[in-house]
Amino acid sequence: MNNQASKTCKIQKKRLSQEQVRLLEASFDSGKKLEPERKFQLARDLGVPPRQIAIWHQNKRARWKSQSLELDHGAMQLRLDAALAEKRELEKEVGLLRAELRRAQDMLGAAARGGGGPPVSSQLSSCCDETGGGGGSSSLNEDVGCSANWPNVEELYACLMAKPVSEVVNERDYWV
Repeated sequence: MNNQASKTCKIQKKRLSQEQVRLLEASFDSGKKLEPERKFQLARDLGVPPRQIAIWHQNKRARWKSQSLELDHGAMQLRLDAALAEKRELEKEVGLLRAELRRAQDMLGAAARGGGGPPVSSQLSSCCDETGGGGGSSSLNEDVGCSANWPNVEELYACLMAKPVSEVVNERDYWV
């Protein structure tokens, strides 16, 4: 008898027509959770058992969740790729800036040795070392406690840019 009842249930369950699926999709779009009264109303409107409506909604929610996770993963992957590309660009820029800093230290050291003073390069290394603190300070000498005799800004800029000091017009030129 139990076997016969299960055959009857299988016979009662029928495939949904395209119109029924369209109505169920519209219902799902208006609300992901299926309220009992809405389930019975849909069952009456579509002529199918309420259990079939509930199962359809449950399956649709599972598919929707998995699709949204895939979309979220794709968006996160794009953001990660962009962040990694930006990181690589920043690392290149840091490498270039470090090379420029070494060049400036060497030029200052050469200028200081040529003037008979102590080598500025070693003083710069101890004052400007990344692990030495002070990072981002506007007054390196005060914050780090370095007592190096720094050349004036115009001379430093002219030295780094290979311009004669007479061509350095004003502070605005430093940031071009």
